[in-house]
Amino acid sequence: MSHPHRPRRGSIAYSPRIRARSEIPRVRAWPMKKEAKLMGFAGYKAGMTHVIMTDDVPNSLTSGMEISVPVTILEAPPMKVAAIRVYNNTTYGATAIAEAWTTELDKELNRAMTVPKKHDLPAALTKIDQLIKDGTAKDLRVIMYTLPEKVTGIPKKKPEIMENNIGGTELKARFEYARTLLGKTVNIGDVFANGDIIDVQAITNGKGTQGPIKRWGIQLQKSKHSRAGSVREIGTLGAWHPSHVSWRVPQIGQTGYHQRTEFNKRIMQIGKDGKAVTPEGGILNYGIVRNDYIIIKGSVPGPAKRLVRMRPAIRQKKTLPAPEITYVSLESKQG
Repeated sequence: MSHPHRPRRGSIAYSPRIRARSEIPRVRAWPMKKEAKLMGFAGYKAGMTHVIMTDDVPNSLTSGMEISVPVTILEAPPMKVAAIRVYNNTTYGATAIAEAWTTELDKELNRAMTVPKKHDLPAALTKIDQLIKDGTAKDLRVIMYTLPEKVTGIPKKKPEIMENNIGGTELKARFEYARTLLGKTVNIGDVFANGDIIDVQAITNGKGTQGPIKRWGIQLQKSKHSRAGSVREIGTLGAWHPSHVSWRVPQIGQTGYHQRTEFNKRIMQIGKDGKAVTPEGGILNYGIVRNDYIIIKGSVPGPAKRLVRMRPAIRQKKTLPAPEITYVSLESKQG
């Protein structure tokens, strides 16, 4: 329980703390961009290492000096654009009103969904164009899926399907750009560049059912107060009236496996050959990175092999050029 003279233990900002519905994070907001461009991508977390770079942060105490920075390596194999979907605004929120699916779909997609077999693509594109002209369509997304069979560190054949936004202010221009992507393969370098500021979203490490001490960070009971029970329990469930337990009371429950977003992560490097960042013997709990890779400054939620989604920063305040990296540590983490 909180005390009037100190901050409460454990944030209630993320309550209720339940398991995420899907291991594929859901992006609920996108930044506003003027140009028509794909705004989302996904990769798989491989592990962490450190790089030596020249500090280019203005007014930093180590500005111009070489510093060691912890980074996270993501393997980012190509993704494919499967469909275009348009939405209309209703009293119940955005509702999908039309889709246009490409005929060039990978057979692995059948593992994740029922692929439309008799889909008239030209008629669907004409319908979407008409919905945009008469003002019925209000928003547009592209449906993309990963190609996990290309990821050597993850024994998975089932693709992950997700929606990504197309930037721009004019819906017609966004639709024309999406048509050029339909059925095409997109690489990480087509969406982001070195030095970009992005947000990452992933599902955190699952820890199962944990008590209030670990779950909320409350204090252990003193020995005098714990004679009737455990030292790892809370002192009281609350007042007699109202006669129910408030959701604010720290209790036992699911810990971890929650969707979390980390803002303003800097892209340190994007590369084509993943072997350039793979230590001898492979990355611990992952293996060898053989596809395109992306190095992000700092940590990223989730364990190794977890899917991580990326978008342009929605709270970005400043931009920095591509960092000058002089060394990437390839020391083995095997011990």
